Amino acid sequence: MTLDEGKAGESYTVSRMDLPEQVAHRLEALGMTLGTRVSVLGNKSRGTMVLKVRGTRFAMGRGITRRIGVA
Repeated sequence: MTLDEGKAGESYTVSRMDLPEQVAHRLEALGMTLGTRVSVLGNKSRGTMVLKVRGTRFAMGRGITRRIGVA
């Protein structure tokens, strides 16, 4: 499953990140690495997703979240 399919109020573990190298390094610098727990705070059918990663809230676009695998 990919992160963009996550439901609001649920938590997931990052299992893969199929992103361009520059984007992957930026997310790693912000604390999102393989094995990290991610909580979905908001997920509407269009637009950005609001996530909580290691106590910090992030808004990410669908282009990024559909390339992050979660379990």
